[in-house]
Amino acid sequence: MTVQGIIKRAMKRLELEGKILTPDAYAEAFCKEANKAGVKVEDCSHLQKMTEGLSKDLQKDLATFRIKTINELVRFLSSKLSRSNPTQCADLLEAQTTLTKRILQVVEVLHNKEAAELAHKSLDLITHAPSATQLNQFRQLWVNFLTTYDDSFLQKLQQFGAIDSEDLKKSITNLNLSHVSKPELVEQMSMKKIAALLVSSFVPSIASSANDKIASLSARIKKDPALLKSANIAGEIKSTIALRIALDKKSVKEMVQALDGVVDKLSLRLISMIESSDASNADIQKIKRELESYNQDSGANFKIAHKKLYTIAVALEENTQILSRDLKDHSGEISKMSQKIRTLEAELEKTKKESKEDFLTKLYNKRALDELLEIKEAEFQRYERNYSIVMFDIDFFKKVNDTFGHDAGDAVLAAFAKILKEESRTVDVVGRFGGEEFLAILSDTDSKGGFIFAEKVRKHVQKARFMYNKERIQVTASAGISDRKKHVSLQATVNSADEYLYKAKHEGRNRAEYQK
Repeated sequence: MTVQGIIKRAMKRLELEGKILTPDAYAEAFCKEANKAGVKVEDCSHLQKMTEGLSKDLQKDLATFRIKTINELVRFLSSKLSRSNPTQCADLLEAQTTLTKRILQVVEVLHNKEAAELAHKSLDLITHAPSATQLNQFRQLWVNFLTTYDDSFLQKLQQFGAIDSEDLKKSITNLNLSHVSKPELVEQMSMKKIAALLVSSFVPSIASSANDKIASLSARIKKDPALLKSANIAGEIKSTIALRIALDKKSVKEMVQALDGVVDKLSLRLISMIESSDASNADIQKIKRELESYNQDSGANFKIAHKKLYTIAVALEENTQILSRDLKDHSGEISKMSQKIRTLEAELEKTKKESKEDFLTKLYNKRALDELLEIKEAEFQRYERNYSIVMFDIDFFKKVNDTFGHDAGDAVLAAFAKILKEESRTVDVVGRFGGEEFLAILSDTDSKGGFIFAEKVRKHVQKARFMYNKERIQVTASAGISDRKKHVSLQATVNSADEYLYKAKHEGRNRAEYQK
């Protein structure tokens, strides 16, 4: 193993552990990789040589405080020398820990669900003697909470009285609801509940997604529940429900056809397995001929599938004893193999999750996006299901890093990812394409629909409060949109979205561009 190879492994270790690249963190990772590779590096043994000359009490303290670097050793010894009253220092540390616990207990009872949950987890962490790494991780969680906190919901109450964002109790006291009658409020709340139930009924229960007409009507009713009072809306609602039923019927037909094909293959495999045993007889041959005589193209439905499954069940029932004896003979081996399979499946699932998730934003990474794009392309080739690609880029991101530091940049990326996930639908795919670039794959959506989505994200970002160290960071984003039907290939679609993103950047940023 060469030094260059050890350096690469050390950098990879820092990335996997989610640590910031600092001299101490790099030195620790380098020495671990060198030791793992069996390479002796003199610089990595300095700390060991220094500690060997200390007293056993000091060596025990070093192990307790997990001293890992020369700098930490110097700070520890300096603190040890300057500490005139150890008992007083321990009392002070205990008092500080108790104060921190009381503050977290206060945050737990505040009227903010996210802050209360984070405070509860932090309190539990402090109670169980956390490491420095765990404390730093929770410090970053609090930074992320402060960065993404949005109090714009208060502005919705502005029409009812003066709002004081520094004092929620005073804001509630200042609310003037005297001009709104109680029956009117009850009616508004009832209309909202009815609208929510109605919109839920529009969602197909079997089909994977709704079409543009259903989505459009759902959005209108959500925005203005009073539309339900209109006489003209009844016809649209009936048409939309009929469309939803049609989508479900189409999906059921497709699933039955797929089930029919699977049952055919399963039938042949099971019959082949039974015939290979010593219990083969005329009844089995007859069942096989009946199964093979089914015509899959004669119109697949549930009755045919039921017949075939029933025939297979009869064949299996007649051969249960033979199969049972075989299974008993090999039960030990099967049990071991099953355990191995479960272990391998768990490891495979873990590996898949790790390889497809961006460690900072928790969105899909580029590798996962490439695979999902190929799946969408296959759907387009087979079913002509259009999709659009929206490519986002955070404006002047380098300036954020240069001005506020890379910690602030990471916080901005995590906050942007959260906004992107909030604005997307469950059928959409969002991920980090690389650096400060993000990509969204919108199912059954053209360029115009992609532009509407991009504008929602852009406006949300522009209004959000990105905070770092009590200082607000002004953040905007640009986007480029393209849809598959307008291009000859998947790559051409991606290139087009990238070109329109460049156009948005060139024409002033904080905007979205697409082919109109």
